[in-house]
Amino acid sequence: MKPKILNSVKAQHGATLRCKGWRQEAILRMMENNMANAERPAELIIYGGRAKCARNWESYYAIRNSLMQLENDETLVVQSGMPAAVFRTHRLAPSVIMANSNMIQANWPEFNELMEKNLISFASYTAGPWQYIGSQGVIQGTFETLGCVAERHYGGSLAGKIFLTAGLGGMGQSQPTAMSMHGGVSLTIEIDENKIRKRIEGGMADQLALSLEEAVRMVTEARDEERSLGVAVQGNAAECFEALLEKGWQPDVITEMCPCHDPLAYIPVGHDLETAAKLRHSDPMTYTRLARESMIRHLRAMNGFKQQGVPVFEYGTFIRSECIAGGMEPAEATIVPGYMAAYVRDMYCEGRGPFRWTCISGSMEDQKQLDDLALELFPKDHMVQRWIPLARDLPVEGLPARICFLGFGQRKKFGLAVNELVRQGDLAGPVAFARDNLDSGSIVNPLSETENMKDGSDKVADWPYLNAMLNVAAMADLVTVQANGAMGISAHTGVTMIADGTEEAALRLEACLTTDAGIGVVRHAQAGYEIAREVAMGKGRLTDESISIPLWWAPKATFGPDKQ
Repeated sequence: MKPKILNSVKAQHGATLRCKGWRQEAILRMMENNMANAERPAELIIYGGRAKCARNWESYYAIRNSLMQLENDETLVVQSGMPAAVFRTHRLAPSVIMANSNMIQANWPEFNELMEKNLISFASYTAGPWQYIGSQGVIQGTFETLGCVAERHYGGSLAGKIFLTAGLGGMGQSQPTAMSMHGGVSLTIEIDENKIRKRIEGGMADQLALSLEEAVRMVTEARDEERSLGVAVQGNAAECFEALLEKGWQPDVITEMCPCHDPLAYIPVGHDLETAAKLRHSDPMTYTRLARESMIRHLRAMNGFKQQGVPVFEYGTFIRSECIAGGMEPAEATIVPGYMAAYVRDMYCEGRGPFRWTCISGSMEDQKQLDDLALELFPKDHMVQRWIPLARDLPVEGLPARICFLGFGQRKKFGLAVNELVRQGDLAGPVAFARDNLDSGSIVNPLSETENMKDGSDKVADWPYLNAMLNVAAMADLVTVQANGAMGISAHTGVTMIADGTEEAALRLEACLTTDAGIGVVRHAQAGYEIAREVAMGKGRLTDESISIPLWWAPKATFGPDKQ
C-alpha cells in the first residue's frame, strides 16, 4: 500500500500530546513546521531546489510514527531522511540523532546516483533536521550581513542605496525584505515569474518590473526619492548581471542567492523552466556542465562589478566552488570574497550567530512574551534592540518563531529564563531552541564560512564533529551531522533543545547552550582571533562567563600551530 502524499501539512498547535513526552512532541511539530513552510510539500522539498525533510513518504510516516511511540529513554536514529533504528539509551540521551548527506570522496554524479538508488537524500542545512522556520531565518541573517556592509562601506546606513541580487527561492526571498528593513532599495533577478508573483503576494517583494530597463528605472527613482522598495524582474541571473555591467550601471551592494550549491537546481542560460526540467531528467551530466558554464558567466559579471569598486560578496551559495568545478581558475573565482570572511567573522568570534526559538504551542502570545524577554535581558545589545522591534512586523509562517543573533552566554541566559517561564505556566507550552547550521562552531567550508581563517585552518573539519559530540554529551534533544553543496568541502551540524519547564530541561539547556556556542569561541580563539580569546576568558562584550581552558592558553600566548 502506497503512503498518502500530502499537498500541505500544518504543525499541530495546543496542549494535546500525541507522543509520550514533550521532547518527542516538540520534535514532531518541528518536522511538521518544516513541511508547513515547504516550497514543494508533495515532494517533501523544503527549499533550495531539492532539500528534503525526509527521504520519501514512507520515511516521513515512519519517522512520525516512531516519534509518537518513542519512550523517554530511547533514541531514534535517522540516516539521510530515513529512520534506521530505535535504541534503548537513557533519559538524558538525545531523542533523535541523525546524519544527512554525508559521502566519502563526494561528487554530484555519484551522489545523484545514490539518491536514485534511495540510499541518501539531500538535506541542505535546516531542511533535513527539521529546524527551518520559514523566510524569517534568512531575512535576519541577510539583514545582519547587510548591516555589516553598511558599517564597513556606508557609515552604518543603507538608506538611499541600491542592492542588486538574484534568486527568490526559499532562501533568496529574504533579500528584498532585509534591504527594505534597512531603508534601502533592491533589484532581484528571478527566472520564475510565478515565484516573483508569489513573493509579492506574500509581502516579501513589492513590485514586478516587466523588463530589466524598467527595473533599473524603478529602483533609481526610489533611491532618488529616498524610499525603500523591493523590485523583482523575470530573467536569467547570468544574462541580466552581464547586461547591467555592460550598460555601466552601478548599484551599491551586490550578491546572489541562487541554488548554485546544487547545479541541477540552477537554470542554465538559454533554458526556461520547462526545457531545463526535461534536460535535467534526460541528461543530468550535460545539465550540470551547462549550469556551471552559466555560473561562470554570472560570477565573472560579479567580478566586473567588484573591480569597479562595488562591494560584492558570495552569500554562501557555493557559486565560486561550482565555477572552479566547471573549469574556472581559483584565482579568478575568488576575486569576490565570501560574506563570512569579509563581514561577519567578528560576530562568530563572540559565539554570536543565528539563534532560533519556536513556540511549540502555536501561541502568538508566547512569541510576544519571548520578544519582550529578549529585549529585557539584553538592553545594551544593539543588535537585539534593533532587530526584535522590526521582526515583530514579519509574517508568521507556521508555528510562531523568532531568530535573533545571540552569542556565548546570552543563549544560556535566555534559554534558562524561558524554561522558567514554561515551569511557572506563564507560557502556553514548551519552546524549541535551534540555530542555523551556519553558526559559530558548527561548520567547516573553506570557500565560505571558514574561508581565510587566520591560522590557515580553513579545511580542518574537526570542529563541527566536536560540536556534535559535545552537544550529545550535553544532552541536546536532537543532534545532526551533515554535508551540503559543493560536494566534499563542507561539514556542519544542527541541534535542537526543548524547554518544557522541567528540572531536566534546565539541566540540558544549561549544558548544551554552553557547549554549542562555546566550541565556536574556542575554535576561533585557537585560530588566533583576539576577540574570541577575550570572550573565552570572560572579557567579552556579551557575557562575563569564561571557558575552562588548557594551561597553554596563557594571557599573552601566541595562537597557532606552534603552540598546540
